[in-house]
Amino acid sequence: MKKIILAVAVLAFQLSFSQQKSSVKIVESKKTELTSELSKDKIDLYNHSFLKFVAALKASDKNAVSSLISDKVKDVVNDNIIQKLSGGISFERKTEVYKSGYQKVMDNETYPAIQYKYADDTLDPPRDIITVIFENDGKILGVKPEYAK
Repeated sequence: MKKIILAVAVLAFQLSFSQQKSSVKIVESKKTELTSELSKDKIDLYNHSFLKFVAALKASDKNAVSSLISDKVKDVVNDNIIQKLSGGISFERKTEVYKSGYQKVMDNETYPAIQYKYADDTLDPPRDIITVIFENDGKILGVKPEYAK
């Protein structure tokens, strides 16, 4: 009987340690790592698409914005997101390409991406960066403005 109680006690002790909850903390990094470099032709294609997108945001043209974004995100993008994005991009400041390359996204696929900085920002790295992820055909998959606080 003592052996059974001892075995149950040891088993209960091990079970209590295996049932402890651990908290997972998600930390979002401000740095977006881009791999390799895009060709000049690809940068021109994607840059043209981004400039049209910014012009559509500035004009609040929802149809133009919808035509420039990827079909993968059309069902997620609503008026509220477009309004927040319009507030996150400064239309008065001129943008220029800071870095380009490929970025892996949540579905483990790699897409072309360009990081833009404002032309009047002379710091290295720049204080404010806009990361834009594209599909290969030039449609915009995601836009993430990052501003220094």
